[in-house]
Formats: sequence, C-alpha cells, structure tokens
Amino acid sequence: MNIQIFGRKKCFDTKKVERYFKERRIKYSLIDLDEKGISKGELNNIKICIKINDLINTNAKDYKKSNLDKIRAAEMKEEILLKNPKLIKSPIVRNGKDAVLGYNVDKFKEWESSYEQKKI
Repeated sequence: MNIQIFGRKKCFDTKKVERYFKERRIKYSLIDLDEKGISKGELNNIKICIKINDLINTNAKDYKKSNLDKIRAAEMKEEILLKNPKLIKSPIVRNGKDAVLGYNVDKFKEWESSYEQKKI
C-alpha cells in the first residue's frame, strides 16, 4: 500500500485519517496542502476518482474572491486550485491511482483487505 494524505495540520479530519493508519501501523506520507500545495500531475490522478467540483472548499475564505462559483470550465477551476491550495477540501487520501475525499473507513478497509490478499 502506498498511502498519501493531502491535508492540513489543523484539520480535524486529516488528524482522524492519520490516526486510522497509525493505529494499524500502515505507513503513509502526509503532504500539507498549505505548505506544499498539490502538483498538476497529482491533481490529474485525483480527478480520475473525485470530481473537480467536489474538491472545492466552498467554506474557504478565498472562495468568493476567486469567483469559483461563477466559473464553469473545469480547466479554469483546476488552475485556480493549483494556484490557491487553500480552496481544496481536505483530506484527500490516495492509494496508488485510487483516491477518496475525507475520512472514508469503508474505502480504507477495502484497500487493507486487497493489500492483505496480495501479500498471501
């Protein structure tokens, strides 16, 4: 399993996801969206599983300023999210090419069981 967590240090759900993997002794890497942001390639991989509109944090302070609510083109929304990662919801949890938004225990268990089956 290759777990990546794109989140924020002060985000409660990010901490819950981290705790989930720590308790099960599953290695993961945490990428702080506020410090490092997200690369275009990573965003493209995430978009395969999660719609771009679902990634937008409508509660963020910069949401109204960015006019994301008025933009229809997905490419424009992507560019805005890449330039301003504070507009991205967190956490995004990736396992290879698969990704989920938020604390999704069912998906995490599915990843664990498929990983265990591959080990056998």
